[in-house]
Amino acid sequence: MDFFDYSNKLKPEAGRLLISEPYLSDPNFERTIILLCEHNEEGSVGFVLNKPSLSKLNELINDLSDLENVLCIGGPVQQDTLHFLHQCGDIEGAIEVGDNIYWGGEFEQLIGKIETQQIESSEIKFFVGYSGWSPGQLEEEIKLNSWIVSNLASSELIFETPVEEMWRLTLRKMGGRFSMYSNYPVDPSMN
Repeated sequence: MDFFDYSNKLKPEAGRLLISEPYLSDPNFERTIILLCEHNEEGSVGFVLNKPSLSKLNELINDLSDLENVLCIGGPVQQDTLHFLHQCGDIEGAIEVGDNIYWGGEFEQLIGKIETQQIESSEIKFFVGYSGWSPGQLEEEIKLNSWIVSNLASSELIFETPVEEMWRLTLRKMGGRFSMYSNYPVDPSMN
């Protein structure tokens, strides 16, 4: 489709979003939004923001019975690992990837802050696995128009927007042709 033939003006970098084009055929990334947390000559790492799993954190880690955060599927790579994004900049080892958006850090310190109510569980998103690209791979996928690069990453989008609305809402905010993409049916034959 020529309509999906566009040139990304923004380059991928940490803190930017990757938005899948409406008909991306990979089931791991269908209608997803990924926050890029790392992009350099060694490759790229990010987390799918809008793909919840059927599990909660307290089902994965018994000691955290009060944490009923739904786990998101961060991507198809190493789904036996746990990662997190949060809004607590004073966690040791946390990496700032955007305005009031931090990646990782000392897990025990984060749990301590939750238990002492210094941070709300709504200010954290947990992920099993991640999305990763080898050097040059993401740039190739962007050239093939699989991804739309956006600078609309915000703590509001990540921590407050319902996951089922993220993809469509972000495209609408981008305006122009992207707002039209947001209305495309999942299966065009059903139109």
